Amino acid sequence: MISVSPTPVWLRRFTKLVAVLTLFLIFAGAMVTSTGSGLAVPDWPLNYGMVIPPMIGGILYEAGHRLIAGAVGFLILLQAILLQLFEPKSYVRKLGWLSLGCVLAQGLLGGLTVLFLQPHALSVAHGAVAEILLCLNVAIAFSTAKAGEKVPKADEGVVRTATTLPIIIYSQILLGAIVRHMNAGTVFTDFPLSNGKLIPDFTSGAIVANFAHRCGALAVTIAILAVARACFRAKQFRGFATALVALVGCQIYLGMRVVFDYADNKALYHSLVGQAALHHASITSMHVVTGAATLATSLLLALSARTQRAATSQAVIPEVTELAA
Repeated sequence: MISVSPTPVWLRRFTKLVAVLTLFLIFAGAMVTSTGSGLAVPDWPLNYGMVIPPMIGGILYEAGHRLIAGAVGFLILLQAILLQLFEPKSYVRKLGWLSLGCVLAQGLLGGLTVLFLQPHALSVAHGAVAEILLCLNVAIAFSTAKAGEKVPKADEGVVRTATTLPIIIYSQILLGAIVRHMNAGTVFTDFPLSNGKLIPDFTSGAIVANFAHRCGALAVTIAILAVARACFRAKQFRGFATALVALVGCQIYLGMRVVFDYADNKALYHSLVGQAALHHASITSMHVVTGAATLATSLLLALSARTQRAATSQAVIPEVTELAA
C-alpha cells in the first residue's frame, strides 16, 4: 500500500480536536444571540476593561464566548504552525494558514459587531464566517486522516449530489442567520403552516425571512434525501447518508420546538430571564449547532466521494471513519 498522507498520528488527532472545538465555539456564539447577551459587554477586546470580568447574567455568555474564541484561535494558530512544520502536503499547509486568517477575520467581525451595536449585516457576516471556519478545519482534519485501502471508484450520482449538498446547506444556514438577527424566528406560532396559511401574507421583512428559511429547510431535506437515496443505491457512504438523515430529522424537531415552546410561553421568553427563557435559548442554540454539524457532515461526504472518484490503482483515500473515532 502506498501512503499519500504520512501525517504524524498526534497531528491528525490535534486537527480533529480543533474541528470539534470549532463546532463548540459556534454553540457558544449561538447562546450569546439566543440569550440576547450580545451587548452585555460594551467594550472590546477587553471585558469592562478586564480579561475575565465577573461572570454574571449576560456577561457570562458574551465574555465566555470571547474566552472560548480566544482559546480556539490560539489552537488554530498552533495548528497552522504545526502543519507548516510536520504536514507533507502543501495544500493542507495552505489550508492551515487560511484557517488562521479566517479566525482572525471572525474575531474582528465580532469586535466590530459589538462596537457598532450589532448591525444586522455585521452580525450575519460574523455567523457566516464562523461556518466557513468550521468547514476549513473539517477539511484539514479530513486531509490529514490516515490513508486507507484502495476502494472502487465512487458512483457519479453520489459525487454529483454530494458536491452540491454543502452549498445548499450553507445557503440555508445564511438564511437562518438572517432570521436570528432580525429576531424573526418566532413570527409564526404554527407549523407546518405559517400563520394558518400555506403561503402567508408578506407584511414585514421578518415574515419574508422566516418563510424563506422554512422553504430552505424543505430544500435541504429534499437534497439530503436525494443524497441518501444515491448512496444506498450505490452501496457507498451509507454511514454518512444515515447520519445526514438523522441530523436533518433532529434539526426539524428542534425547529418545531422553538416554534411551539415559544407559542406556549411568550411572556416568559420575552423577559429573557428565568428557566423558560434559558430553555428556549438552549433549544435555539442546539438548532444552530445541529445545522453546523449537518454542514460539516455533508462536507465530509463530498470530500470523501470526490477523493474516492479520483482514486486510482496507485492512490488511496483518507480513512474518514477515523474522524469519528
